[in-house]
Amino acid sequence: MAPAPRARFTNRAAVLVVVFAVLVVSYASSMRAYLQQREQINGLRERIAASKVDIAQAERERRRWQDPAYVEAQARARFGWVLPGETSYQVLDSNGQPLTGDDALTDPRTVAPAKPKAWWTKEYSSLEAADHPEKKVAPTPATRITPNQQ
Repeated sequence: MAPAPRARFTNRAAVLVVVFAVLVVSYASSMRAYLQQREQINGLRERIAASKVDIAQAERERRRWQDPAYVEAQARARFGWVLPGETSYQVLDSNGQPLTGDDALTDPRTVAPAKPKAWWTKEYSSLEAADHPEKKVAPTPATRITPNQQ
């Protein structure tokens, strides 16, 4: 009698495939949770770094305000305060309003000066006016005079 052919896929192999599939699914979900947590941790680290920079700036600003010279400079700049015996000047714009710190003066080199007209243009315009004088229209005479009634 011929030996029975061996089955290529045994029960033992099926159990191993199922166990392997369960392990892959459980490790995949764990790996997904791990990657999400790493992303969250990196985001929190970035926020901490930004907060440290903000704290350092606030500390520098606090130390600056503890300096009497800085406080005096801020009082002069923001409020226009002067010490006794000093003379204060305020620059006004064309409307008579005081200029603020954010106003900017223009560079006189960038403003193009008005191009002067040649002398003969004025002469030519006077000749044109002489050759073609304006015609004055005489008023029409009234045909009837009526007294003002008040």
